[in-house]
Amino acid sequence: MIKQCNKVGDTSLYNKNLFIMPVFQLDESIRFPPPELAGPGGLLAVGGDLSPARLIAAYSRGIFPWYSQGDPILWWFTSPRLIIDPKEFHVPKRLARYARSTGVTITRNSAFAEVIRECAAIRTEAGDETWLLPEMIDAYNSLFKLGYCHSVECWHRGQLGGGLYGIALGKVFFGESMFSRIKCGSQFALMGLVEFLLQQGYRLIDCQMTTAHLKRFGAREVSGRKFRQLLQQYIKDTDPDHRWNDSG
Repeated sequence: MIKQCNKVGDTSLYNKNLFIMPVFQLDESIRFPPPELAGPGGLLAVGGDLSPARLIAAYSRGIFPWYSQGDPILWWFTSPRLIIDPKEFHVPKRLARYARSTGVTITRNSAFAEVIRECAAIRTEAGDETWLLPEMIDAYNSLFKLGYCHSVECWHRGQLGGGLYGIALGKVFFGESMFSRIKCGSQFALMGLVEFLLQQGYRLIDCQMTTAHLKRFGAREVSGRKFRQLLQQYIKDTDPDHRWNDSG
């Protein structure tokens, strides 16, 4: 694959992990350099596009896009990688009690466009920069229409109180973003997600970045090498999974 990508030796990008480093320039072909060539901060490549074919090729290798307004498209492979084995998922007792008392309803794929808009809005409302730019939202909406991208919604008194979205390939769910409009709304959506994944035989949730919040639920770090091995084990095909549309 390296032969299909031109390494940019005289161009350095300042990435979000404060590393300055050379990266691989993608061309029109749907190819990526080996993930193990990512720099210390995880930056692997620059350029290309956000077409469904390229995004599916990227995620199946553990690579994801992440960039800000004014940047070129940046592609990342982070190591170590935070993952959740659905069978190891743990709900804190206090949260479990609170979930039972709130009367929320969990659905799937019933408000995808609204969920992704809320994921972007929640950051801009807080005065933070969002990587969910209009072209990124359009790209994930296209994947949703093709049956690859999915959402989980948390409803409270008829209003969308939280949710999350991500990409499903094989037996792996690649979590992308979540939001809350009510207390613990995103956590309720996560609980609903894991319940569904267990029912359908999924084996892995990719959380991308390590956070103490997700570790409360049983998330753990694995090396980039181990993560690639898990993807090879659990992604045998990249056909869309239409079971997500059986909402409720």
